[in-house]
Amino acid sequence: MLNSPDKNNSSVEPMETIAWKDFEKVALRVGRVTRAEVFEEAKIPAYILHVDFGDEIGIKKSSARITDRYTPEELVGRLVVGVVNFPKKQIGPIMSECLITGFHDEHGRVALCIPDFDVPLGAKLC
Repeated sequence: MLNSPDKNNSSVEPMETIAWKDFEKVALRVGRVTRAEVFEEAKIPAYILHVDFGDEIGIKKSSARITDRYTPEELVGRLVVGVVNFPKKQIGPIMSECLITGFHDEHGRVALCIPDFDVPLGAKLC
């Protein structure tokens, strides 16, 4: 088992190789933030995001610790990439239904993983 890298990935550790079939199991999809609000009850500052992943998947909620770089107003209408096939996870009073992806910078702030151009909601990462 590999050690977990620190949150800003400043250390280089060997990566485990996975099979293509393993990667295919992860449903990384494009969604559009339809609503973003401060997660008042969160122990660590976060937002509650409502993300529309298109007709097939629908709208899913997520808790996102992205308050250092984004305001709720900036997030609404933005495309994001989320994992939509993880089990739901209770985070305080909300049930998180997806994981919104991003990268930590050298200060631990998250920059969202986003497409450069408009793509259909629900499009799968390929």
